[in-house]
Order: sequence, then C-alpha cells, then structure tokens
Amino acid sequence: MGAQIRVYRQKISSTTSMRKIFKAMELIATSRIGKARARVAASLPYANAITRAVSAVASQSEIDHPLTTEPEQIRRAAVLVITSDRGLAGSYSASVLKQAEGLNELLVGEGKEVKMYLVGRKAQAYFDFRNRPYGRVWTGGTDAPEFATAQEIGDALLADFATDYAEGGVDEIHVVYTRFKSMVTQEPTVVRLLPLEVVEEQAASESDLLPLYEFEPETEQVLDALLPRYIESRIFAAMLQAAASELAARQRAMKSAGDNATELIKKFTRLRNTARQAEITQELSEIVAGADALNAS
Repeated sequence: MGAQIRVYRQKISSTTSMRKIFKAMELIATSRIGKARARVAASLPYANAITRAVSAVASQSEIDHPLTTEPEQIRRAAVLVITSDRGLAGSYSASVLKQAEGLNELLVGEGKEVKMYLVGRKAQAYFDFRNRPYGRVWTGGTDAPEFATAQEIGDALLADFATDYAEGGVDEIHVVYTRFKSMVTQEPTVVRLLPLEVVEEQAASESDLLPLYEFEPETEQVLDALLPRYIESRIFAAMLQAAASELAARQRAMKSAGDNATELIKKFTRLRNTARQAEITQELSEIVAGADALNAS
C-alpha cells in the first residue's frame, strides 16, 4: 500500500512540473501573439498596393510575359509548404502537411511532377522520416519570420521558374500555409503564385477601380521589376499569417494541456487519499485484531 502511495506522489509531482511548463509556454505565446497580429496588419497596405499595381500593369497591357502567361503545358509544379520549427502547437503543422499532401495528390493526378520546398523543421522531419525528396528547406524563426528569408525563398522559386523544364525548372508555383482569421480560427490555405493569380489580402469594394498607369521605359521592364517584389511580399505575408496562426494554436494547445494536467492532479490526489485511507483502515484493523488476541489469551 505504501508503494502505491509513493507512485501517486511521484505522478502528482511530475504532472505539477509539466503544468508549470505548459503555463509558461501559454504565457509566452499570449505575449507574442499581439505583436504577430500587428505585423500581419502592418504588411497588408504594402501587399495590397503592390497587388493593385501589378494588376493594373497586367490588365492594361497585352504583352506576353512569362510570369503572367499561362503555359501551354504544365509539367512540373513547385509547392512551398510553411510549417513550424517547434511542436506543442496542437494540430497546426499536421493540418498544413495534410493540405500539402492533398495538393500533391491533385497535381500528380493531373500528370504533373511535384518539387517540394519546405519552411520549418516539422516539414523537414516529415519528409526526412518518409525518405521523400525536396528541393530546399528553410528553418529557424518560423514564429517570428524575417523579410530576408522571404526574399531568399522568392529568389530560389523565381530562379527555378525561369529555368527550363529539362534542367529541373518548374512551370508553376504554389504556397501552402495557414491563414490567420481569428484567435480561434486558423485555416490551411493553398495559393498559386505563378503564373500570376492576383489575390488581394483584403477585398476591395466594388467602386474601387484600378488606376491608369503610364509606363516608362517599357511594360516588360516594369513587370520585371514589380513581379519579384510582388512574389516576395506574398511569401512574406504568408509567413506572417503562418506565424500568427502558430502562436494562436500553441496558446490554445498549452491552455488545454494545462487544464488536463490540473484534472490529472486532482485525480491522482483522490487516488492517493483513497490509498492512504485504506492503509490507515488496515493498520487499525491489525491493531484491533492484535488487542483482541491479547485479551483472548
């Protein structure tokens, strides 16, 4: 009986320590989510402005630019998957990877080859464990992304997009990430970046009209300058959305884990008290039985 009580005491102690860790991680995520949401909001004006500029250039000209023209045949597609570097965020990374697998099956079903690009150690571990190839991987700082990383990713994707298929190039580029909607709702999302699909992060009103531009020197050179910045801004916006979603998911997961730890502590405490009562009852019974034996003799 005493051994059983020691086991419950050890379980209570270890669960209490884990609850402290969960509470600390919840507080850290709570303190950082505000900044992450502010970065998402701050990125929207620039993203929307460059989106409108690219939309105007693409819609007001009839040039045959490789970044805005749908190829006759798409043979290889690049998929950028944005996950997290760390766990303890519930099903955050698993949901993104599931969405990426669904996209992969769809593209393969259409007869396309798929070349994966990964952001986050969770995605890297997922593909390494299954011995599946991928082009490049970027890790570190998924919960606080830097624009320099988005530029590096954009340069790598654009370089492959400009490369011929026979030399390992790709014909289209997709991004799989988690869109932050609220503290409760985060949605895994797939966006095709190239060939260009203009999508603004905030819906414009019906009365908004695209401005008229005069191009100098040439429209092709304007697109050559605008589109790489457009791709970088879209990737960075996706990384910011993913970071806010990761922190929100971690906050919820750690709160749930802390609540479960509290319930386990209550359960183990009741079991320990029951074991102690049983031990005390047994000792009293043995004392009474011994006293009765002495009286009888």
